Amino acid sequence: MDATSKPTCHIVRPDHSYDGKQGLSYFQGIAAETVGAKGICMHLLTIPPGVRAKAHLHEAHETAIYMLSGEAHTWYGDHLEHHVVVHAGELFYIPAGVPHLPANLSSTPCTAIIARTDPNEQESVVLLPELDGNVPV
Repeated sequence: MDATSKPTCHIVRPDHSYDGKQGLSYFQGIAAETVGAKGICMHLLTIPPGVRAKAHLHEAHETAIYMLSGEAHTWYGDHLEHHVVVHAGELFYIPAGVPHLPANLSSTPCTAIIARTDPNEQESVVLLPELDGNVPV
């Protein structure tokens, strides 16, 4: 989108995916790259059974997740010492700068809508490979 264009409304059909730094594939959604968003991004994520992300954080950006179907385990904290299971119909909040690692430990896919205060969806992703071994899945 041209930075000098007048802002307008857009429909985005999540029919294309891209591979994120976190090791998961996201369906294209609302972002600076797709609609010229200035302060938010929103994507659809399906995690296949037995798949996990890489440990990471989002520098200076908050994340809100709504689990549409299935369940996802997430380890979070400075050393990934905390654990939560997010079930379909639940919302999950991750503050800016909090290390986390989601995984689907079930035998069925899980799907979530993810919104972040970073309009450039991958810009604030910081990988934390030193924490990957803290989650034995």
